[in-house]
Amino acid sequence: MQTPADTSAKKPSRIQARNRRRILEAALDVFSVEGYRGATLDQIAQASGLSKPNILYYFDGKEAIHVTLLNAMMETWVEPLRRLDPEGEPLEELLRYIRRKLEMSREYPRESRLFANEIVQGAPRMRPHLEHGLKPLVDEKAALIARWVAEGRLAPVEPRHLIMSIWATTQHYADFEAQIAVLMPEGDVWDDAAAHVEGMFRKLLAPEGG
Repeated sequence: MQTPADTSAKKPSRIQARNRRRILEAALDVFSVEGYRGATLDQIAQASGLSKPNILYYFDGKEAIHVTLLNAMMETWVEPLRRLDPEGEPLEELLRYIRRKLEMSREYPRESRLFANEIVQGAPRMRPHLEHGLKPLVDEKAALIARWVAEGRLAPVEPRHLIMSIWATTQHYADFEAQIAVLMPEGDVWDDAAAHVEGMFRKLLAPEGG
């Protein structure tokens, strides 16, 4: 039986919790720029302002930090897809999802690039999550979209390709941020992107006569 003393002994102090957040924040900067292979513990130490031995006190190594970031990111990343409501109005449910995905690219560009780098490398650390977490969710939502199409509430569309097209379109703005900064004219790129992307998918998905 665990005593109150045991519980308090295992709970990290405020300094420990702060240092852990500091390491993860610095590592997110480093990984999102350098990728997993290019990133080093020395770079993370320098970015965090902590020593390398101090970092190894909190994490077993670079991979442990990377996996911690990926796991936390995936929970946030898939939540909008989970929220697709089977009882909602199909077109508005999907447009709400698209808007949220674009907002997330704006709010979490480093997390998006972290995930993109992992996938480009063959998902060596995330494959179990993709197979046992993401795929069942995509299967469930693809079946829902297929039902909406069969009921005539959406235009004919292949559900999985639709989901991947949404990801590709919205996450492009985070993953290729440097390119967009050069190519797009001055102005509110995000507002313009939201209007364009929503209009494009509305035309694609609106049922005939809808």
